[in-house]
Amino acid sequence: MTQRVNGHNPGSDGRARESLREDLQEFLGGEVLLYQLDDLTKVNPVTPETVLRCLQARYMTDTFYTNAGCTLVALNPFKPVPQLYSPELMREYHAAPQPQKLKPHVFTVGEQTYRNVKSLIEPVNQSIVVSGESGAGKTWTSRCLMKFYAVVATSPASWESHKIAERIEQRILKSNPVMEAFGEPGLLCTVSQERGSFLRPSLGAQQMVGAAVQTYLLEKTRVVCQAFSERNFHIFYQVCAKWDPQPPRRTAGVSPCLSTPTPQNVHVLAGLLHLGNIQFAASEDEAQPCQPMDDAKCSVRTAASLLGLQEDVLLKTVLIRTIRAGRQQQVFRKPCPQAECDTRRDCLAKLIYARLFDWLVSVINSSICADTNSWTTFIGLLDVYGFESFPDNSLEQLCINYANEKLQQHFVAHYLRAQQEEYAAEGLEWSFISYQDNQPCLDLIEGSPISICSLINEECRLNRPSSAAQLQTRIETALAGSPCLGHNKLSREPSFIVVHYAGPVRYHTGGLVEKNKDPIPPELTGLLQQSQDPLLLGLFATNPKEKTQEESSGQSRAPVLTVVSKFKASLEQLLQVLHSTTPHYIRCIKPNSQGRAQTFVQEEVLSQLEACGLVETIHISAAGFPIRVSHQNFVERYKLLRRLRPRTSSGPHSPYPAKGSPEWCPHAKEAALEPLLQDILHTLPVLTETKARPGDLAEAMPTPVHCGRTKVFMTDSMLELLECGRAQVLEQCARCIQSALIPALWKAKAAIRSWLTRKRIQRLHAAATVIKRTWQKWRIRMACLAAEELDDVEEKHPSQAPGSLSTSPLQTRLLEAVVRLWPLGLVLTNTAMGVGSFQRKLVVWACLQLPRGSPSSYTVQTAQQDQAGVTSIRAMPQGSIKFHCKKSPLRYADICPEPSPYSLG
Repeated sequence: MTQRVNGHNPGSDGRARESLREDLQEFLGGEVLLYQLDDLTKVNPVTPETVLRCLQARYMTDTFYTNAGCTLVALNPFKPVPQLYSPELMREYHAAPQPQKLKPHVFTVGEQTYRNVKSLIEPVNQSIVVSGESGAGKTWTSRCLMKFYAVVATSPASWESHKIAERIEQRILKSNPVMEAFGEPGLLCTVSQERGSFLRPSLGAQQMVGAAVQTYLLEKTRVVCQAFSERNFHIFYQVCAKWDPQPPRRTAGVSPCLSTPTPQNVHVLAGLLHLGNIQFAASEDEAQPCQPMDDAKCSVRTAASLLGLQEDVLLKTVLIRTIRAGRQQQVFRKPCPQAECDTRRDCLAKLIYARLFDWLVSVINSSICADTNSWTTFIGLLDVYGFESFPDNSLEQLCINYANEKLQQHFVAHYLRAQQEEYAAEGLEWSFISYQDNQPCLDLIEGSPISICSLINEECRLNRPSSAAQLQTRIETALAGSPCLGHNKLSREPSFIVVHYAGPVRYHTGGLVEKNKDPIPPELTGLLQQSQDPLLLGLFATNPKEKTQEESSGQSRAPVLTVVSKFKASLEQLLQVLHSTTPHYIRCIKPNSQGRAQTFVQEEVLSQLEACGLVETIHISAAGFPIRVSHQNFVERYKLLRRLRPRTSSGPHSPYPAKGSPEWCPHAKEAALEPLLQDILHTLPVLTETKARPGDLAEAMPTPVHCGRTKVFMTDSMLELLECGRAQVLEQCARCIQSALIPALWKAKAAIRSWLTRKRIQRLHAAATVIKRTWQKWRIRMACLAAEELDDVEEKHPSQAPGSLSTSPLQTRLLEAVVRLWPLGLVLTNTAMGVGSFQRKLVVWACLQLPRGSPSSYTVQTAQQDQAGVTSIRAMPQGSIKFHCKKSPLRYADICPEPSPYSLG
């Protein structure tokens, strides 16, 4: 269908085609920069060739993840890249404020789903649809997501929750190889995967508490036969590699690369292998049953032994059919022809394998599933097979492609059609892109009252042999009006063509009805209920309800539950879960079918891109507006941007209404938001010019943004531009506040410093006053003590001295000076300077009141001559006297002054 972007039709005229060709050449000419495009919506123009070249450039530089709008594209590297999935990288994406701004990765999707669950915004539950061909890396992607949730969904403060999450993670990771072995075909020459799984990690209080696995569409037919270049399930090759038995015919060769350990009870699988080696020879007499060939008798014996059955009972059940007829349910036994014997043998093998697979899933769920009361939310991981188209397509491919059609419709409904419907409801004038609606194809497959599925089921209910040509005729006649039905007149085999969204596929009608019936003769179930093997006896335990249903079904014909009906019911159940969650999509791409690293086959990748509709998805994501914000939220967050507009003197309204203004009342809210929105939107050219580089006119163009009735629609680039503008305004406001606040802070700081200085000076002044008063009191006391001693000296004056010494006036004046300066005399007596001087002896004589005589007849003992003590001026020393001094608080009290050259002595 024709695709239009914003009203432009690429095929409208020759000028448009020429412009597209020029853009294509210009884009591909700069291939050196293609690997830098982490989002395919940035590719311009969007064509299969440009998308292909971009993916190839990134793949060759070991960049394996690329965004495609709302989808993540994952390329299989086909080599180990441990640094790409390390726990450190997981924590980096988990701790990032905006993980979507980091490089595209599967961890980005995991972190987005985990944050959506934690935000508790409806719908809380999340789902991730991982699709792609077999070998594209779907299982590995699911495993990486499980590892990511096990790392981030644990409480760092709770060791117990970490242990629970680690235990669940280990059990899930260890169960993956077993599930792959039982549910996926061999790796070599594989063209399809016949198993889908829905893994549901359960979260309680944002911590992993359990998980559950749901499977659907196990192709049991692969157990008994494979198409050309196809293989059986992994587990059979592992059994052969472990025990090295004689290769059974149905394994189609043994793969040497499979050597993983086999599970317990492997004897049942070995019994299935030997059961497939049993070949029957046609009987010449129709009344006699067929007999096994001579080289198969050993296989019969071995298969019966491994399955815990009796050899004769096993052969009798396979070779003879039991028929119940009449109201009295009479039993008749009829030998089966060779073809029916082969069918019953294969039916027995498929029945055992299907029950074994269901038992395996239940065992795994019992070990990882949590109580429903302990979890509140979940994140579903849907590992689904991709679209298939082979030379020979049958019921399996029809079911697979039917499931892909439903998932494609779910994707379109969630991302494309809902987006356009919302644009229309909001009144946006926007030309939409035409996309391929696959509803006609789904009506052809599952529609009511007549569809392909209904006609196939009706053929199963008719009691007549099916005819491939007759079924083709019925389909072409009853559904001739469908535009998605075609037929190939040159085909020799009966077939019909269905035009899927990924391309037309031709389905052969031969064997279609038989596969849809999937009949299970009751005598086969009864045979397995008689097994002596504990595992088989548990898988086929007798159920009274089943007996009642069999008896009632024999009396009244109940509708047959066909393969298509079962698959449709399980698919509807799966889609109900997806519709109740927020879906996320990961498209896995296989670069080549050989599994070689650094090998990119364009033809194979291009077919996968067309099968998943990736180019159409990029068109919608690039042209649409994924960001939608309500008017109220938009105004509240971006009203600051009005500061960027040049202020005008006149205006119809004030850009800053008061909070108490009547226009902000609920009934006038819509009227008030309109001018505010216009003010904000008028600032976009200013923002665009600010962000654009000088001279770059392309970047100066405003990014598209539309204002709907209740929401504002914009692109990611516009959101980034608005956030940059908001940050710019906040920075300007911060600078204004800073410029006004810093001087005030300096003034306050100076005032505080001045106040502290005054307080300190006051404290010092008070301390000095105390010291001064204490010093004055001490001086007065010392003066009083000196006066008392002087009074005592005057009373005992010379009247009592010897009269042989005559006093001259000079001596009298000297004695008076000594009396006045007695402290100086005391100091001089304790110094070693001028010991022999006459004046010093005289001072000593006068101070100590010695008998009058010649001063030269007395000797003075100084401090150096006698260290016993200091002679008192009041009495003769009676013993040694010592002074105990403390360190003076004065600064220079302990420093001895230098002797003056002008001192007496």
